[in-house]
Amino acid sequence: MKINTYYINARLFPTILTSIPILSLYYFGFSEELIEFMTFLEGYKWASDITLSIATIYFLVQINRLISKELFQNLLFKEELNMPTTNFLLNSDSTLAKSMKLQIVQKIATDFNIQLLDSNSENNNEEEARKTISSAVAQIRNATRNNSMLLQHNIEYGFVRNLIGGSVLAVIISIFNIFIFQYTFSNSFAFKLNLVFLCIYILPIILSKLLINKYGKYYAKILFEQYLKK
Repeated sequence: MKINTYYINARLFPTILTSIPILSLYYFGFSEELIEFMTFLEGYKWASDITLSIATIYFLVQINRLISKELFQNLLFKEELNMPTTNFLLNSDSTLAKSMKLQIVQKIATDFNIQLLDSNSENNNEEEARKTISSAVAQIRNATRNNSMLLQHNIEYGFVRNLIGGSVLAVIISIFNIFIFQYTFSNSFAFKLNLVFLCIYILPIILSKLLINKYGKYYAKILFEQYLKK
């Protein structure tokens, strides 16, 4: 596990924020049982090397990333073929100024020997045009990997995407908690608290398309701007 600025801000922080329903389940429901379980684990050598909490957080980071990338990003953008970084370089897209797009196309051809399709070819085979652009964008990312401004926008996009993914799990746990605190561990405060959690965490899911598109477009614009400055 590589700990860096991106991991901490874009993966770890969203996981912590969306782990609150699990913590409420522990605190109000299973705290005594888990304490007994942890006491039991302390007798084993491997338990001193890695704590249950660290393992749980690492597991949740991977789950959140999987949900956000596979369920939301790939569903909305069909992997990278419909991402803003691809759309912006299509001849049919008018987001970027024509002069800027021409500079990017020429620089891609010079730097990576990749020729993007012209308007006629794009109209005849848009999927091939998108695949070519996607390959070029991957090279652009590699070329601008150490750009601090781009890293910041990449972190912002990753944070939002992973927050949405974590919210899915948070909603599921909140619903589970509502039933648990209503019928198993009767606790009015915990029941109402998880109702609030449910309302909070369902919002990023409802707004997922808007948020991912918005931050994806911010990232795409900065990516191309910084690439031209390189």
